[in-house]
Amino acid sequence: MRVDFDPQTMSSRDFYTFMTATVVPRPIAWVSTVNADSDGDNLAPHSFFNVACVSPPIVQFTSVGRKDTLRNIEATGQFVVSLAPEAMFEQINATSTDFPAGVSEFDEAGIEREASHRVKPPRVAGSPAALECELHSTLLLGNSTVVFGRVVHAVVEEEALSDDGLPDVTRLKPLTRLGRNQWAKTGDLLEIARVPYEEWRQR
Repeated sequence: MRVDFDPQTMSSRDFYTFMTATVVPRPIAWVSTVNADSDGDNLAPHSFFNVACVSPPIVQFTSVGRKDTLRNIEATGQFVVSLAPEAMFEQINATSTDFPAGVSEFDEAGIEREASHRVKPPRVAGSPAALECELHSTLLLGNSTVVFGRVVHAVVEEEALSDDGLPDVTRLKPLTRLGRNQWAKTGDLLEIARVPYEEWRQR
């Protein structure tokens, strides 16, 4: 038997809770920004995150409400997405605290900065991978804003690369978000190749 959940009769908060417990797991964009005067920075995790385009390379994340991250990006046109690794679990969670504007999460959570190559916002030094982005566009949807960023530079720790030169998920060890206060590590991996149509026809 199935149980119905109707967004028309539920509060937006209750349906949000339902959605985030259903659409799982979600990768985490650990987004760093600087303010308009470049005299302060911000770091926050966003779990509505994915690749939006291949050519040009564009990633997207959603800001639910107007937070410091969004305001800084609108003012400067730049941000960095650092991978959220298992080893920094508590620090990642700490940066989700609603600190007042002007308070740096890097400083409050004791997170080391690393200078970026192409943009002003710093990278997270302890993260094994980072994407430096310039703002492509934003899209307002209800109470949320989807931010699209063109990747202008990327870095990966050498130890996190496999023999084929690509990042290895077992070495990156990314965290993902689930529902409620739940997070997840990378579990057992499944590998399977896509079947070309011509091969499928010959089965």
